[in-house]
Amino acid sequence: MSNHENYDASEIQVLEGLEAVRRRPGMYIGSTDGRGLHHLIWELVDNAIDEALAGYCTHVEICIHADNSISVRDNGRGIPVDYHEKMGKSALEVTLTVLHAGGKFGGSGYKVSGGLHGVGLSVVNALSAWLVAEVRRDGIVYRQTYKNGDPVTEVEQVGTYGEGEESGTLITYLASDETFDLVEYNFDTLTGRMRELAFLNKGLTITVTDARHETEAKKSFRYDGGIVSFVQHLNKNKDVLHKRPIYFEASKNDIEKDEIASVEVAMQYNCDYNESVFTYANNIGTMEGGSHLVGFRAALTRVVNDYARKYKMLKDADANLSGEDIREGLTAIISVKLTEPQFEGQTKTKLGNAYIRTLVDNAVSDGLSTYLEENPQEARQIIDKCLTANRAREAARKARELTRRKTALDTTALPGKLADCSEKDPSLCEIFLVEGDSAGGSAKQGRNPAFQAILPLRGKILNVEKTRLDKILANQEIRSMITAFGAGIDEDFDETKLRYHKIVCMTDADVDGSHIRILMLTFFYRHMRPLIEHGYVYIAQPPLYKIARGKNVWYAYTDEERDAILERIGREPKPTINRYKGLGEMNPEQLWDTTMDPDGRIMLQVHLEDAISADEIFSMLMGDKVEPRREFIEQNSQLVTDLDV
Repeated sequence: MSNHENYDASEIQVLEGLEAVRRRPGMYIGSTDGRGLHHLIWELVDNAIDEALAGYCTHVEICIHADNSISVRDNGRGIPVDYHEKMGKSALEVTLTVLHAGGKFGGSGYKVSGGLHGVGLSVVNALSAWLVAEVRRDGIVYRQTYKNGDPVTEVEQVGTYGEGEESGTLITYLASDETFDLVEYNFDTLTGRMRELAFLNKGLTITVTDARHETEAKKSFRYDGGIVSFVQHLNKNKDVLHKRPIYFEASKNDIEKDEIASVEVAMQYNCDYNESVFTYANNIGTMEGGSHLVGFRAALTRVVNDYARKYKMLKDADANLSGEDIREGLTAIISVKLTEPQFEGQTKTKLGNAYIRTLVDNAVSDGLSTYLEENPQEARQIIDKCLTANRAREAARKARELTRRKTALDTTALPGKLADCSEKDPSLCEIFLVEGDSAGGSAKQGRNPAFQAILPLRGKILNVEKTRLDKILANQEIRSMITAFGAGIDEDFDETKLRYHKIVCMTDADVDGSHIRILMLTFFYRHMRPLIEHGYVYIAQPPLYKIARGKNVWYAYTDEERDAILERIGREPKPTINRYKGLGEMNPEQLWDTTMDPDGRIMLQVHLEDAISADEIFSMLMGDKVEPRREFIEQNSQLVTDLDV
């Protein structure tokens, strides 16, 4: 029988309307875990922000209700409710039920929009158990109710509002528990994103309310300083070189070429050694940069070098300062707003519009040149920092050579204490970073050498948040990690050369172990960020307790799990309970069974959901300033229930 006989037109499935979203939600919101759940809120808020960008909205309100439903209200113009000739129904119903329908196509509804694909509101509706849309427009209040994406009422007039009252849109929905793994919202995740949007949209007020508990939580954000306030916020835990951030803006209005855009840049140097540059296009964080970042970096490097040569800070024989030298200790926000943004893929992580590079380049060239000429004292401080960075980077270059492997087969370059695995396919390999020789010995004996490598680390690695690159690369433990991973660091990082696709931090379940883990994560975040961005970093979860009764043994990973086991087996037979303080207390078999066996272990994957918050946390916890760290400890000390002293 031919393989083609049973494959004809009847086999081709066509998913009508919102069924495609329900069948393949990941294509529209990325995932069905917590990130996808929160993405629904981002879609609705993006619609409200679009109204603000168009000049019609000044306030956005988000509320998590007691039943876990979400409401998003704005005081914009209100979604149109009149009859849509082509679709044969209300424009409101079209917006809620038809993919790629909205005011963002054709240029008349919105000149600038973050919701490029026009799928936001319809996707939220498709993935909700129920949704109620309420529109205040032209003095009338309209309402329509949906269940599982389908309308259960017509668009009804349910009231009126007075001349002094505001128009706008209110969407209330309950995310479907048939789609999402867990319908549970994180207030901090929500407020972090809303604060970011308030910074990026000068003068817009965004309020977030959490009504799930007896004591209602509420936060409101408004920044009349815009991205200047944003940079000051990011540098609040750092010593700065110049008090006021440098700010400049520019715009382009070429209607014939459809090149209508504006750019804002705010930047400020601090005394740290890390670069914190964040880019946005139409309020969307572009984690992978793009044309706006390329234009910024090119202009920054050129202007600083030109100024340094003009005023003889660089001698004729000196090489130019590199971009890395000039960006050390720089915090900057680059925000562009344009009519037709070209993003790479639905994830919108890289901007592709070529003319934006020129616009940003010109803005930075003109603005920064003027600033340096008009502020010679600050200019001297900035150039001196860049020169110091240049000297340290040259020393780092020599140290870096020692960390590079010659070829994938040149095992002589690997660290001597690394117990490597025999598998050569990185996607199948994992490396455990183990604290101390005792735990390292158990791990080496207990592992599966076919695909598991062990790298014991002696003591605590350097805190890279407070250390320059040359000293970082002089640290033996850090050099061992760089060499073992094989992918390099910073600008030299090459993901294709990574030797393991699971890098597992396996430390003791005590205060020292937690400190070592955060030191590792700080190093990865600051110098190997793609490891975290692309999901290669994991945290092992060794058990906290061993419970034995006779020949029977149970392991508990939390206090709650321990109590559940004791309830199950009965406390009266008097089981023996051991609290593990370190991995070295487990023999190889126990370590394999509880922590390393892929069939039974528990591991946490490290994700970068909010780069801004991550940057703040690493600066606060690991930076030079003590006061912010003390405040954090005082505010969160009540959360510690089991402290090793």
